[in-house]
Amino acid sequence: MILSATDLCKSYGKLQVLKSVSIQCKAGEICGVLGANGAGKTTLFKIILGLVKPNSGTVNLEAQGIKPIGGIIEKPALYEYLNAYDNLNLFCKIQGLKVSKGDILNRLLQVGLPIDRTDPVRNFSMGMKQRLGISIALLNNPKCLVLDEPFSGLDPLGISALRKLIIDLAEKEQLAILISSHIIEELSKICNTMYVMKQGEIIKSGLAQDIILENTTSFSFSAPNIKLSEALKHYDVMYKGEIAHVTITTNQVPKLIQELADEQIFITSCVPELDMDKLFQ
Repeated sequence: MILSATDLCKSYGKLQVLKSVSIQCKAGEICGVLGANGAGKTTLFKIILGLVKPNSGTVNLEAQGIKPIGGIIEKPALYEYLNAYDNLNLFCKIQGLKVSKGDILNRLLQVGLPIDRTDPVRNFSMGMKQRLGISIALLNNPKCLVLDEPFSGLDPLGISALRKLIIDLAEKEQLAILISSHIIEELSKICNTMYVMKQGEIIKSGLAQDIILENTTSFSFSAPNIKLSEALKHYDVMYKGEIAHVTITTNQVPKLIQELADEQIFITSCVPELDMDKLFQ
């Protein structure tokens, strides 16, 4: 296990922000921390990165190196007036790293940034800034990467590009990656395991897909002729265009798909719809 945080507690005066929080993340794994704004995610990540001291509890990193962990809290800290290459070069000097020009260019390529762009990073999209921030966080070759709300403020293309980068870093570089969000759709597409936080506590944990399915109360089915179905008349269903929102359990889904196929209605997508109240109980 690359990262193990055990029984972390943190208070500011009488306000208890974290209450005996424990999480783990292993090499090649993407662990998601889901919670509303104010749930304690950022405080947790700051403690893991060593930026804030907990009142009690421990953080163990089973990784060798000068800096076994890297991360971004909220927004990446960049020198906006410098270009991407000069930002990386400056951070290398700040951290006392001796690298060649080729090494820096390879770092830019690793995160999908152009190596021939010379304008200041203030002209970059938010997604490009996030990728540059990740490149800086990886300068010391950490084994664990912590990303606090990395998809915040990104457009769909930026989200897709960043998601691919994070998955590649986990699979190809075998990084242990800890990522937070208040939007479950973002985490469900990327995480192996998930922790659900509420008011400073972990209230659910396990495989991401298991948590999603356990808290799913309906599914949306898409098909061009979905409204012609006779089978759906036996279910609690609402239609919106070519989409049928059906109140149904996970175990009933294969049977319904077969019933629709028997009617020559072929599903183009089947998406679980979570009961958020149930998820955060």
